[in-house]
Amino acid sequence: MSEHQGPYLIAGLGNPGREYRQNRHNIGFMLIDHLARRWDLTISRMQSEALIADGRVDGEKVYLAKPQTFMNLVGRSVASVARYYRIPPSNLIVIYDDLDLPLGTVRIRPEGGSGGHRGMASIIDALKSKRFPRMRIGIGRPSGKMDPANFVLQDFRADDADLLDMTLQRSAACIHTLLFDGIEMAMNSCNPKPAEK
Repeated sequence: MSEHQGPYLIAGLGNPGREYRQNRHNIGFMLIDHLARRWDLTISRMQSEALIADGRVDGEKVYLAKPQTFMNLVGRSVASVARYYRIPPSNLIVIYDDLDLPLGTVRIRPEGGSGGHRGMASIIDALKSKRFPRMRIGIGRPSGKMDPANFVLQDFRADDADLLDMTLQRSAACIHTLLFDGIEMAMNSCNPKPAEK
């Protein structure tokens, strides 16, 4: 079992709106959608500016959240959902994209700074704490001179589809490990690249 008992809040970061759905920046939303399908949960109601699903996963109460503010205001929503459901920071897991990791790479950490990610900076500010677990999912860097701010708002390419699907499946398995086996086990099994193990 995990070192904490539930309930858990898993918040994926992204921008709301159909035009952003397939953006690299929205991989947090993509993983929440993937987890909802995997766990047979329905993301249907609005609470504290977030789309929410909840249910029991292997006996533990879990909330999934897709904040509907834009990225730089996401802390307002995440902190409000956490307060409403009385989720301590140790039971909050935030999922977000990372330019500095290649697609296919996952990194789990128990705490830390924002690494320049506006959504994470907003959450740290709203919670007044850096001490909550997070998962970074690599989206790669743009080639050439493209502005990273433009790159993250690009859709994944068609030839990324298989790797993206594999990344979401692996990330979902890592979230399950984090919930039920604890963060040390999740870091040990998920942080090395698949080829490094």
